Amino acid sequence: MNNIQSVQTQLASYIGKLLRDHFGKGPGSVFVSVKNPFITIYLKEFVTPVEQVLINQDKQTNVEKTRDYLMMELIPEIKEYLSANAGFSIQEVYYDWSLDTKSGMILGVLSEGKASKEKTWDMYPGKENVHKEIIRMSRHAEKTPMYVDSFYLNDRTLVIMRTGILVRIEKELIKSGFEEELKITKRPLEKNLIRKTELEEILPSSIENIFLDWDFNADISFIVIILKPNK
Repeated sequence: MNNIQSVQTQLASYIGKLLRDHFGKGPGSVFVSVKNPFITIYLKEFVTPVEQVLINQDKQTNVEKTRDYLMMELIPEIKEYLSANAGFSIQEVYYDWSLDTKSGMILGVLSEGKASKEKTWDMYPGKENVHKEIIRMSRHAEKTPMYVDSFYLNDRTLVIMRTGILVRIEKELIKSGFEEELKITKRPLEKNLIRKTELEEILPSSIENIFLDWDFNADISFIVIILKPNK
């Protein structure tokens, strides 16, 4: 087992225990991918019995808000663990849940990668067309992004970054303290629009899951697309 595989295995074990200790139930599976400048942690079968009751009563928003409070406490712990045990300095952590599929995603941006509009990642087949679809989707949701780039971590994980996508009314809502409500509203809208694009015609496999998160202060958004093993 090489060093990266060892780190991925250790991190998967750590995250599983951390979530179990704080949520009362850990994920059934944890898949970790590390490739500069990103770490992705894909969680499957991760819904507690109490959360399932709320979901069955169409109270998904309650679940998402509760998880937000817990993640605010867990993110500093995750950053500290990665720094102390894996030698990674994490610049930012993003996360999202897909409650209907009982899955989740934690995305860490490594400080040394400095994922920003100055960073251009490697080409891959269909990259330009992927960006065209994301730009078209973003235009329907809010406005054309100032910048789009994307990065293949592995055959099943595509990370897409957008900058400069917030419209004036969104910025005013954020200033007024409605950041959480804005995220909860934007996520299903954008996921639905992504599924209506032609991305599955461009990518090598069909889409299994879509995750989104934002840094509203920096006007940056990350989309993580998980692909199925076979089309």
